[in-house]
Amino acid sequence: MSWVDLDAHLDRVPGTVSAYVARLGAAPTWTRRPDATHYAASTMKLAVLVALHRAAEAGTLDLDAPVAVRNAFDSALPGAPEFTCARHYDNDEAVWARVGGTAPLRWLAERMIIRSSNLATNIVIGRVGLPAVAQAWALGGARHSVTGRGIEDFAAREAGITNLVTAADLAALLDALARGVDRPGPLASPAGCAAMRDVLLAQEHREDLASGLPEGTPIAHKNGWVRGVRHGAGVVYPPDAPPYVIVVCTTTDLADGGPDGEQVEDDACRLIADISAQVWAARHDLTA
Repeated sequence: MSWVDLDAHLDRVPGTVSAYVARLGAAPTWTRRPDATHYAASTMKLAVLVALHRAAEAGTLDLDAPVAVRNAFDSALPGAPEFTCARHYDNDEAVWARVGGTAPLRWLAERMIIRSSNLATNIVIGRVGLPAVAQAWALGGARHSVTGRGIEDFAAREAGITNLVTAADLAALLDALARGVDRPGPLASPAGCAAMRDVLLAQEHREDLASGLPEGTPIAHKNGWVRGVRHGAGVVYPPDAPPYVIVVCTTTDLADGGPDGEQVEDDACRLIADISAQVWAARHDLTA
């Protein structure tokens, strides 16, 4: 595979396709518009996960203490009323079944990642605070990514408060997390990084990056989708080559998004899977 040929192919895709591929701890082998900003969709949940584990390690939150599962949240827009999540727009009935009761933060964080629960995400953000999420981005080496509001905070959205990511920033955060498993790093202790990696390895939405890999290949990843946007960001652990980071962000009409935010295998999803497959085929040749 030629990276030049892959770029030429992606030049013909409508919209913006960004990518970042690198072995852990190494300079990138291939990038494409790595600093272009995209609406984050659910990839912003990576920084929320890091912020939560940092708070737990600092002793300000207990991951196993029960918290109220309540569908009402403070808006990021000062003076705006509380906002709520729409059940039909979520991807995890398990969290909704607990509304009015309690759940441990650790469980909510898992559902936020493996099922991409919006309700769980907003509950976790309410506990850690948006400044802590911003700090997680910064400590991970992000330069342009912003988590300005919770999910479905429409008052904030209409005021221009949004959530943005770049391929380079997602790669930096994932690289710091993955390498932090083996040595002290900026995000959390090795045990904390290992716990976060285990959650990402358990991801159940496997229609994009993961579907471009041989079945059973470990990938610690998070994806995100809304109509017009489809992203995949992960660390792949081949059995016969060093691990590598791969991030593909697309803002394109190929991303159908499905009705009411439903996860579907659209053309953008298949495009990301194809890129993942081509990077997998070149895994032995990624520069160290």
